[in-house]
Amino acid sequence: MSRIRPFRPGDEPALAEICVRTADAGADATGIFDDDAIWAAIFVLPYVARHPEYAFVVETDDGRVVGYIVGAPDTDAFEEWFRTQWWPARAARWPLPSAEASRQDGTLIYAYGRRAGGEPYGRDYAAHLHIDLLPEAQGHGWGRRLIDTLIGALRADGVTGLHLVASDANTGALAFYERLGFEPLESHPGVQAFGMRL
Repeated sequence: MSRIRPFRPGDEPALAEICVRTADAGADATGIFDDDAIWAAIFVLPYVARHPEYAFVVETDDGRVVGYIVGAPDTDAFEEWFRTQWWPARAARWPLPSAEASRQDGTLIYAYGRRAGGEPYGRDYAAHLHIDLLPEAQGHGWGRRLIDTLIGALRADGVTGLHLVASDANTGALAFYERLGFEPLESHPGVQAFGMRL
């Protein structure tokens, strides 16, 4: 029987694999970039490094991690930490591209551009999340339970708003977030943002 448990050190390789295998609008992104590790270095590993208390995983009865949710309670503070501490330590491995000639270039340019105040949603919905489940864990209610678990942790710490951003190509995820009570927000091209008051 699978269960949700808090993140613990040593889960990082499993989280990185899940991130890559779901990064292409919910589909497997393996091989899209020259270095698959870019995905996790931007979208999951900084969260468990900075806020492990807001990270939870789905673990199967045989001990495999098949899904996760990670969050930051204060988006502006997190983005400033990402800009000044997390990403500079990785800049030598992934230099800033001179132009957006590929999807990898665009993603790296995004990483270099992250900063406090970079997203408008943080003003009204201070926290944000990333959630990913392998196909075997989808359709069984784990996504809803992960989000409920994170919301409980955020509420307990006095956080009053939560947002997320998803690819507008991931139609299943977009419908899922609306069913959970997230409200669509004005968004950049190619993505859809959602917010929820806690």
